[in-house]
Amino acid sequence: MIVVLTPHPSTSDVRYVERRVRELGYKPHTIRGAVRTIVAAVGDETKRQTLEVLATLPMVEKVIPIQKRYRLVSREVEPQTYRVRVGSVVMGGPAFHVIAGPCSVESERQILSTARAVRAAGATLLRGGAFKPRTSPYDFQGLGGAGLRILRRVKEETGLPIVSEAVNEKDLDSLIEVADVIQIGARNAMNYSLLEAAARTGRPVILKRGMAQTIEEWLLSAEYLAKNGNHQVILCERGIRTFERATRNTLDLSAVVLAKLESNLPVIVDPSHAAGRHDLVAALSNAAVAAGADGLMIEVHEHPEQAASDGSQQLTHEAFRRLMQGLQPFLRAAGRTKPPAPRRVLHRGKTRR
Repeated sequence: MIVVLTPHPSTSDVRYVERRVRELGYKPHTIRGAVRTIVAAVGDETKRQTLEVLATLPMVEKVIPIQKRYRLVSREVEPQTYRVRVGSVVMGGPAFHVIAGPCSVESERQILSTARAVRAAGATLLRGGAFKPRTSPYDFQGLGGAGLRILRRVKEETGLPIVSEAVNEKDLDSLIEVADVIQIGARNAMNYSLLEAAARTGRPVILKRGMAQTIEEWLLSAEYLAKNGNHQVILCERGIRTFERATRNTLDLSAVVLAKLESNLPVIVDPSHAAGRHDLVAALSNAAVAAGADGLMIEVHEHPEQAASDGSQQLTHEAFRRLMQGLQPFLRAAGRTKPPAPRRVLHRGKTRR
C-alpha cells in the first residue's frame, strides 16, 4: 500500500509515519518530491494489519491500496515521469536524447573519432562497451579495464557522459569510476543480484528488456532497482525474440506505449539490436519517436565492416548524421525539444559547450 502525506510534511512527520508502518509489519520506502512525499509500504497485505488506519493521522492525506506487483515504479505511486539526471542531461523531460556509439571499445582512435562524429550530429551521451557478454565464448569479450581507460580519456576530450554495460558485480567498482550510466543488458535483465548491486552504486541505470521478458517481468526488474534505493532508472526496449528470422529481434513498440502508461520511468528504444540490420535503424527510430519514446540508443562505428562485434547493425558516421536529420520532423510533430549540447569540463571547474 501507499501512504500519501499532506504537502510539505516535516521530517518528524515523515519519521513518525515510517515508524507506524514498521509497527504494522511493513517495510517503508520513502520517496520525497519537491511538494509530495510518499511512503511505500512493502509487505503481504493478506498477512498483516491494514494500513488504512494511518489515514486518521493528521499528516496523512490518503492511503492507496496497490494491486500491481511493481509498486515503486508504478504511476499509481507517482503519476509524473521521473527525471533522470546525468550531469547536464535530463532524461524523461521534453528533450529527446540520443545515445550513440560503437557496440564495443576497440581502440582510442576508433572511439574518439566516433564520439566526435555523434556529438557533432546531436547525440548527448556516448555508448561504448568495455565489457561485452557474448553468446559464444570465442567472440570478442571487450577490452575490460583498458577499455574503461580509453572511455575516460574520450569523456575528458568530448564532454559526453558515458553509458557502458555491467556484466557482473565484481566490475561495478571500476565501471562507475568512468561510466555515468550503468547499462544492464538483455542477458542480465533478470540477474537480480546484479540489479541490486547496480542499484547500490547510486548511478543511473539503463535497464534493457530481456529478450524473452514479458512487460510485467521487465517492470519487476526495474522494481528491484527502485526497491534497493535507486529510482534513477531508464527502461530500454531492444526487441524480443520471436519466430521471425528476417530481423535479429522483433521491436515491440507496444511495450514502449505500455511501459509509459504503467510506469513512471523514462523509456528509450534501441533499434540497432532490434533490427540487427543497419538499413532498418532509421525507420525504426522514426517509429520509436511516434510511439512516444523519450530517446534512442544507436550503434555507430567509423568502419562497421571492421567492427569486432555487431558490425551488421552499426551505422557509419555519415548514416548517423542523416538519421539525426531525418528525425527532426518526427520530433517536432511529437512536441519534443532539442537538448542542449553536453558541457565539456575544462581545468579549475570551467566548462564550455
